[in-house]
Amino acid sequence: MKISRVVAWFSATVGCGLGVVAWSGESNPGKESKAADRPLCPVTGEPADLGVSIRTDEGPVFFCCSHCIGKYQADTDKHAPLVAEQRKVLAGLPKVQVTCPISGKSVDTKVSVEHQGRPVYFCCGQCPAKFQENPSTYRANLANSYSYQTTCPVSGEEINPKAFVELADGPKVFFCCDRCQEKFLTDPAKYADSLKAQGIRIEPGKVKKAEKR
Repeated sequence: MKISRVVAWFSATVGCGLGVVAWSGESNPGKESKAADRPLCPVTGEPADLGVSIRTDEGPVFFCCSHCIGKYQADTDKHAPLVAEQRKVLAGLPKVQVTCPISGKSVDTKVSVEHQGRPVYFCCGQCPAKFQENPSTYRANLANSYSYQTTCPVSGEEINPKAFVELADGPKVFFCCDRCQEKFLTDPAKYADSLKAQGIRIEPGKVKKAEKR
């Protein structure tokens, strides 16, 4: 298969943020979702926490709490209808690709190829050729490469896929820059509402970095 030219996609950098592309169905890119627009947990029917999920071949499935994950995995067929409903809601929410479908590393927003009418981003210039040789091989990786947290909880600017912290008992939280990450870790309670507005719940008193593996 002929390898397409790698193209660079640029958007303006504002403040300490790095421009990224936020994709959405009917929502405005970068717009924080309203509670009524949030996906529901397929186990309880309660609003899902976008920081609590598991990976599937069709993309992540989100839950209201970690206790629901085991219940879902014990009988996935039972919960399939509500998962389908959840995916319909997710399709209308803004999202940002944060990981490379080849390596799983953070994407470089200047390295991309067009696939099915949209840019797919990669960590480096070597990965696009691998993807284009057989896109279906990486379909599941691509489906799980997005974050529905599109703005920095500290500055309100667009997130930088390379600026994030993995929490020990919570989600991966993205920022526009490393300076904002430090501000968040110093006083997480101050920024909890900003994350909650994007569908991610944290317990400020328990916030700490996950240990490196």
